[in-house]
Amino acid sequence: MDPHSRLSQFNQRAPKTGPFSPSVRFEPTQKVTLDKYTKAYSSSMPSDSPLFTSRPIATNLRVKQDEQFKKDMFLAYVNKAIREKLNGHSKDFDDLVDQFSPNKSSLAPTVSSLQLRIWLSVLSHVLSRLERRHAPLVEAIVRLPWSTMDAVFVKSYIVFIGMLVSARPEYLSLVLNRIAMGFTYQSGLLAVNSNLEGSTLTRRVIYDRQHTLLEHLLNLVPTLPSSLAPLLVRNFPHKRQPQAAHVAYIRNLLHVTEYCSELSERVLGLIVDRALMVDVEIQVELEELEDAEPTDGELFEFDPFDTIVGQEGDSSDDDEDADDGLSDLSSDVSSDSGAENTPTDTRHIHDMVSKLDAILMLVFDHFNKLHSSIPTVLVPSSPSLPTHDRDTQSREPHTLLAIQFHTLLAIFDRSILRTFKSRYTQFLLFWYASLHPEFSDLFLGLLVDKALFGSASASSVERAAASSYIGSFVSRAQYIDREGARRAVKVLCAFLGAHLDAVEAGNATSNNHSVFYAIVQSVFLVFCFRWRDLQEEPDEQEVGQKIWISELGVVQRVITSDLNPLKVCSQNVVHQFARIAQATDFTYCFSILEANKRAPYPVFASVAPGSAGPQELHTFFPFDPFKLPRSSEYIQGVYREWAAVAIGDEEEEDEDDLIEEGPTVDDWEHGQGGSCIPITVSKRGESDDDGLGASFGGMSISPTQTRTVAMAISVS
Repeated sequence: MDPHSRLSQFNQRAPKTGPFSPSVRFEPTQKVTLDKYTKAYSSSMPSDSPLFTSRPIATNLRVKQDEQFKKDMFLAYVNKAIREKLNGHSKDFDDLVDQFSPNKSSLAPTVSSLQLRIWLSVLSHVLSRLERRHAPLVEAIVRLPWSTMDAVFVKSYIVFIGMLVSARPEYLSLVLNRIAMGFTYQSGLLAVNSNLEGSTLTRRVIYDRQHTLLEHLLNLVPTLPSSLAPLLVRNFPHKRQPQAAHVAYIRNLLHVTEYCSELSERVLGLIVDRALMVDVEIQVELEELEDAEPTDGELFEFDPFDTIVGQEGDSSDDDEDADDGLSDLSSDVSSDSGAENTPTDTRHIHDMVSKLDAILMLVFDHFNKLHSSIPTVLVPSSPSLPTHDRDTQSREPHTLLAIQFHTLLAIFDRSILRTFKSRYTQFLLFWYASLHPEFSDLFLGLLVDKALFGSASASSVERAAASSYIGSFVSRAQYIDREGARRAVKVLCAFLGAHLDAVEAGNATSNNHSVFYAIVQSVFLVFCFRWRDLQEEPDEQEVGQKIWISELGVVQRVITSDLNPLKVCSQNVVHQFARIAQATDFTYCFSILEANKRAPYPVFASVAPGSAGPQELHTFFPFDPFKLPRSSEYIQGVYREWAAVAIGDEEEEDEDDLIEEGPTVDDWEHGQGGSCIPITVSKRGESDDDGLGASFGGMSISPTQTRTVAMAISVS
């Protein structure tokens, strides 16, 4: 460029020498802004010029400097607020708390996520200075709806909470309680208003973020499970809350056990206990509900985890109705007075059935996931199952399944065995025992030990319940083979023989024969289902004859004894046993049954408080047909139906004649003095179309009502 040109930069250079004139020295200079400079430069350069290139004015270094300057300002403010709070001046501290407090109407944060990230970054430098008087700030941070915010903030929040509990362990309980509340269905409803507009977050994403935070804390605090367990119990939904609330919370609890094995027994025990509370309210046959109007849950099945927050509909209204009148949401066992006020309408029973079905389905899926993830079960050379870093990497597949089974077995011994009105919860153990013969042997071993060799501290009621489980389990489990059924019957018959010897010799420890009657009833029930497996292989000279195992010889002695079990045991089982025993040429019982119609009922040594007189010894059949629609898919393949073992047509023709010889429904109800066990014996003048399978296959033979009865029986 020509240096003498008018556009040359030298023509615009100020003179270097000579003093400024006073007018020039004090003349105010015109302020040139960045915008003005940009506009002037842009006007002199055509927009379509190839020499014009747009570039950011501020460099990355300038941006970083600005952010650091802002953090320094925030840090100074935080230090001042914390210091002034300790001196009694809380204005700045309250303003800081308000930064994390959500809007009261929308529950959304009042400031942007970027600014909240800066606040968290600044507070991470002063965590050690947060004392008890600064608890409102920590509580506001913990209550922040962080799981519905952007992924960058979620990551920063998880890191900050980990630093918080590491520096100030006293806030661990507060954080864990918030996480436990985050597993509930209601937490998703609260996230509806706090969710960012235009976001399509699902409950699954929100719950996964809660699990990520919990897993992060688990790696930092080894003793966390002991603090978390009671909080999980406290936040468990009440049995009156809707099905979606139970599904969401239980799925989250089962997911916790996948990365925190220390909580497996506590979590599984909690789920089983709450399932029992729902189970005991279903005391009617599901066939009676077939004609009733189904509930919305049966018409529309949906996965609450895959629903987008804000699109659940009016679930909050349902939750309010469900919570109405509930003073205690901890699902404590209701008292007798509260049980009388329990609604018995059809819709309530439908809701309970659907709820229990969903709960059991979740647990079955959890067990099946563990089982199906192992390529080869019980093979020592198979690779170990990948687990969380906290779990032992060298565990064999059998060990993982065995640990889960022993956990379930302990829960059965503690809870299920002592609940006499449950109908379906015990099938969790029924299915799990089918995974390997070792599990079924351990289950039977526990039952036999409880029933026959119970310690002095074991009550007769518990021993009688274990006896009922033995009979029902051996009868219904398809995976109990021929030898297993024979071993069980041999053990039961040996106990009956020893008990009769003690009674006849006058050496009986007491007049309480409830365990004896329960075991007799179990033998009757097993005989009805497994009589083919109780026969010996005939020799060549004995072809065409039925030869029974020698231990069954005590049954004839039992039914003719003074204890008269044919009078005390369930009449439904007694009459089925009498028909099959005669049809198979085992024994003949109808003469005793006819005499029992006129014989007095065995005298009870004691009478239940408040009862009018002696009542029937109640036992139940824990593995009656499984009627829940969805979870039944797990039971169908391992369950023995009555139709599969019923006697053929030729023998059923003889049984139709035997039915008329037995007592009718009217006679039986009059003899017992109340409705207890539904039987299907034909009335006078009517025929039984179903034959032998009327009671065992068509309906449950468990009591429809449970009444307090005396268990101590003496010989009349």
